[in-house]
Amino acid sequence: MSTPQGSTGNVIAALASFFVPGLGQLIQGRLLAAILFFLFAGAGYFFWVLIIPAIVGGVIHLWSIIDAALWKSRS
Repeated sequence: MSTPQGSTGNVIAALASFFVPGLGQLIQGRLLAAILFFLFAGAGYFFWVLIIPAIVGGVIHLWSIIDAALWKSRS
């Protein structure tokens, strides 16, 4: 069953990713994407003292939110 963009499931996934990067992808059943978003954004935030990784972490976090909101199921 295809989930249209802007559906309730995608909105909930985007909100979940807002709080924890990758959580929205996990809710959607995309385990690999969830792990990658969480690890890369988390690593960026972990090195916040170095400024550039923190910016990269923030960009990846934002990408995680947008990805969860716009994802369409293939089946």
